[in-house]
Amino acid sequence: MDSFNTLIQSEKPVLVDFFAEWCGPCKTLAPLLREAKLQLGEQATIIKVDVDKNQQAAAAYNVRGVPTLILFKKGKIVWRQSGVVPTQEIVRVFKENALI
Repeated sequence: MDSFNTLIQSEKPVLVDFFAEWCGPCKTLAPLLREAKLQLGEQATIIKVDVDKNQQAAAAYNVRGVPTLILFKKGKIVWRQSGVVPTQEIVRVFKENALI
């Protein structure tokens, strides 16, 4: 949890994908996140957190369903969305929050 906390304190926005191996929509979201990372390059940090293996992190951010995406900037939640999010929406949210 310490390295997670250090990571989300970054100046650069960090998108956390709370997912589960058994989750169908999570599997749908994975290639969309990869595409967003390709488009954003170094301005994006995207990490995946398995809620079954990291229940403490999921509980700390009140993650009730998967997939849940949370965008952090300097440790603060600046955007949160549950469900599958299109690549262009992910890219838009990153670009908006990179400017803050």
